[in-house]
Amino acid sequence: MNSIIKAVAIAVALSAPVVSFAQSNQPLTRAEVRSQLVQLEKAGYNPASADNATYPADLQAAEAKVAAQNGATDVGGVANGSSDAGHRTISKAEWNEMYGH
Repeated sequence: MNSIIKAVAIAVALSAPVVSFAQSNQPLTRAEVRSQLVQLEKAGYNPASADNATYPADLQAAEAKVAAQNGATDVGGVANGSSDAGHRTISKAEWNEMYGH
């Protein structure tokens, strides 16, 4: 019986940080959701659009614009830019010379 109590006490002690962490995330208020929707609409997203064929792409494009305006680099949407790790950068003149432009 004593070992069961110890096991339960240890389990509670280990699960307490998980529960407290989960409760730290507060749900968005109605005003915050409305503000986000207004930002998306200003970025070109129209939630009332009848064209459901482009729905995810339209929303993601608007989210990317809002993220770029807010200075976010790692939040949703479409990733901008490219990477060519391990290679030196070349100037436009070098590029034109290489490809005959």
